[in-house]
Amino acid sequence: MSAWCCIVIMMSTISTSVLSPAPQKTEAKEAYDRHYWYAQAQETLQKRLQYASDKNPVAKNIILVVGDGMSLTTTTAARILRGQRRGQSGEDTDLVWDTFPAVALAKTYNLDAQTGESSACATALLCGVKARYETLGLDAGGRFNNCASTIDSKVTSLIDWAHEAGKSSGIVTTARVTHATPAALYAHAPSRYWEDDSRVPPNVRKDCKDIAMQLVENEPGKHINVIMGGGRRHFLPTITPDPEHPNREGRRLDGRNLAEDWAREKKRRRLRAQYIHSREQLAKLDPRSVDYLLGLFEYSHMEFNAERGAVADAEEGTSAGTSVKADDPSLADMTRAALSILLKNEKGFFLLIEGGRIDHAHHYNNPYRALDETLELETALLAALEKVNPTETLIVVTADHGHVMTFGGQATPRGHPVLGADTVASDIDGLRYTTLLYGTGPGHSEPRALPVNSTTLSPDAVHASAVPRQWATHGGEDVPIYALGPMATILFAGVVEQSYIPHAIAYAACFAHQSRRCQVKTNFTQTPVKLPNCVPPEVSSVSAADETRSDGSNGRRIVIASSVMSDERASRSTAAFFAQRITLSCLIPSLFHFISYFYLSFIIQ
Repeated sequence: MSAWCCIVIMMSTISTSVLSPAPQKTEAKEAYDRHYWYAQAQETLQKRLQYASDKNPVAKNIILVVGDGMSLTTTTAARILRGQRRGQSGEDTDLVWDTFPAVALAKTYNLDAQTGESSACATALLCGVKARYETLGLDAGGRFNNCASTIDSKVTSLIDWAHEAGKSSGIVTTARVTHATPAALYAHAPSRYWEDDSRVPPNVRKDCKDIAMQLVENEPGKHINVIMGGGRRHFLPTITPDPEHPNREGRRLDGRNLAEDWAREKKRRRLRAQYIHSREQLAKLDPRSVDYLLGLFEYSHMEFNAERGAVADAEEGTSAGTSVKADDPSLADMTRAALSILLKNEKGFFLLIEGGRIDHAHHYNNPYRALDETLELETALLAALEKVNPTETLIVVTADHGHVMTFGGQATPRGHPVLGADTVASDIDGLRYTTLLYGTGPGHSEPRALPVNSTTLSPDAVHASAVPRQWATHGGEDVPIYALGPMATILFAGVVEQSYIPHAIAYAACFAHQSRRCQVKTNFTQTPVKLPNCVPPEVSSVSAADETRSDGSNGRRIVIASSVMSDERASRSTAAFFAQRITLSCLIPSLFHFISYFYLSFIIQ
């Protein structure tokens, strides 16, 4: 009897060891360096890929559209404004990205900040690693204003990855091309403010290049095909007057004209390149004869869309009767020109389109311009969609961070002007208020300012804020991600880290560390495992209608979940692993029944 007891105990031990998962090793928590964020993104990718079908397309082209400060509230209000400008009520209007099939949310906190800041958010969005506040293109090792910290903390970006794949690249923005968001694609700086050498501390100018110089001299900046936006002041020396604003000079202290240096370097390499600085020059551009384009259309940021084509205020130092024509190209103009050059590359391209001035208008508590700039971003995207094929182009629309603008009212009727005052006054002080308000910023007053009237659409209106500040702060909420194109619905769903976005893009395009997806064909539809007779096969709702179909051995058709088949981390065949588990799960109970039968027979005898 004791022998039979030993056998039973032994088989129980074997059963437990086979059917129970192996204990996981306890690992120390990693530091938040680039490896941590790469691994985190890979884990999120694996979770998304469990829903992949047998179709596994590759994105030849990538268009990343970034609305700087374009919060979800901003897109909602802009949607209504778009409809109202068309004479509709507005609430049921769709912006173009509202029609995209994939929607997700991104967490925008920085490595050391709860509310995201532009350069650190841009590093996450474009380089795939969370960064420290006000650093640019650096991982956790980068420290603000510390030049030495950049040596070992530089990270690559989507443009690096695109160049490695032989693709062309481009940047178009309404901000300065050296500003936080575009600069994260090509620069590595311990301060986002080092846009030219005058902002770099004198003792480190030889060791740390300013952002504009990195764009002209370093990888990957000097290989970017199209660069368009504002920011001439960071390319011109102090002794050189601006071509459109003669009373303003450049800011460089090294005496270099980097725009000319850029053109000279391209000529030395015998590349077809052109530098332009006006809308007229852009209109005359022949894309067939140009492969590299640098367009710097403003001294600083480009004009708000509301000011384009209008007569601006007289500049400082000019006579009262002198005025300046603000006639910058639109974001859509720049987008069309960029694509006409980038589409010549048969291997595809990467293009960043940034609506950079949405953020600036929000900082002024000026929702008119913020919403107007959002609609201009949509116009640019529509221009891009006219030129590309969505079946081979992944288009991702998102923001770097949100803002503190809120939208609400008390029983406000449908179609009420989105920029106007609510129809019901406050039940506390009896004063009226606009439905768009800010949490912080320059719109604070006591007693609070009243809207002019219920339908005010003044471009200059500053809406009220709860807390007085010189500038409104950013918002800490998640921002939306809209996606269209190859693998969009698989990769962009749920709530993700902002640093996940470029890794997902890389996966769709087979860039860099995700290139193995195209080198080794992933089989999402492996031959189903034939379950032993002791386990009834599970039939999914997809295959329920095919229950009578034979698999060649008088068994039902079996559907294996794609989450099982697409786990690339398994060290052996997933199918074989599950087959072994199933076989053992049938064998061991059978052995128990056999042993129990003889044991009971022994007791009875």
